Amino acid sequence: MRNYISKVKEKQHLTYEEMEEVANVLFSEDAASADIEEFLIALSEKGETALEIAALASVMRTFANNVEVPLGSFMDNCGTGGDGTNSFNVSTTTAFVLAGAGAKVAKHGNRKVSSAAGSSDVLEALGIRLDFTSEEISELLEKEGITFLYAPNVHPKMKRIGAIRQKIGKRTIFNLVGPLTNPIPLSTQFAGISLSDFTMEYATALHMLGRQRAIVVAGAEGMDEASLSGQNSFVLLDRGDLIPFSLTAEDVGLTSAPISSIIGGDANENAEILRSILKGERGPRFDTVVFNAGIGLFANGQAETIAEGVHQATESILSGAAYQKLEAVIAFSAKVSEKVVVN
Repeated sequence: MRNYISKVKEKQHLTYEEMEEVANVLFSEDAASADIEEFLIALSEKGETALEIAALASVMRTFANNVEVPLGSFMDNCGTGGDGTNSFNVSTTTAFVLAGAGAKVAKHGNRKVSSAAGSSDVLEALGIRLDFTSEEISELLEKEGITFLYAPNVHPKMKRIGAIRQKIGKRTIFNLVGPLTNPIPLSTQFAGISLSDFTMEYATALHMLGRQRAIVVAGAEGMDEASLSGQNSFVLLDRGDLIPFSLTAEDVGLTSAPISSIIGGDANENAEILRSILKGERGPRFDTVVFNAGIGLFANGQAETIAEGVHQATESILSGAAYQKLEAVIAFSAKVSEKVVVN
């Protein structure tokens, strides 16, 4: 491990095979926590490559708990986090809109690492359990077309590394790898990153991991979501082709707005924001969600253009379908809780 730490500190990239070896050490109980911390910080300072990300994601998935899923085509819209904008939970809100529009969403997520409230913090505040069994995850996906996977539950080997990430308190390669390690096989992925010069590299990693179609976005002003505040950078992965493009809110019929207009709060505050959006409260938060959901629907092949996807996403909310998905997941979680109490 020390050799690889030294190599990375010298700004040398690791090969796929070297990163596989490091990954297995990272998940070993024998590895010193101080070495793991030093390696993750050095790797972040060097800058990660597609090879390093894909190798770590591949190894991490081999350690994940197996989730049996029904037949179907599934997508995830988990972002990398770590953008420091303190926005409300855009991707979690967007997941319900996608499901309301007919997408089958297997949303991967975690608690806060470098934000006020992570995806799982907000779900918990909404009354949604984080400890669904593999069978419950599958059942929810089959019944409602949406399910949530709490990363520490499906990745038990991450417990120790999670504590180290909390100590570091800023973005590491595990932010980048997180969206790539969903144990449910995905047909489509919409992934947000906060690094505008890394979209092509990240799309390359998705291709290496077998995704047939995906979109990577780096939002204006460093957001890991598509932003209303300016030009957003994208790469579309379509059956091996990597196609860069850029887009503003105005390009799809939405109104520009500063990032300050979508600031969130703690888990309870963000849960209320999520509810208000799904109930149809218009404004920059609503527009941010339908922008991102529109991109997700385009990535998933349900819309021929992102503008059409934005229209479908708006209908998902205004028809009540998105909010119905939220209520259904909460009700399912309540039934699970009743069973746990009885047993």
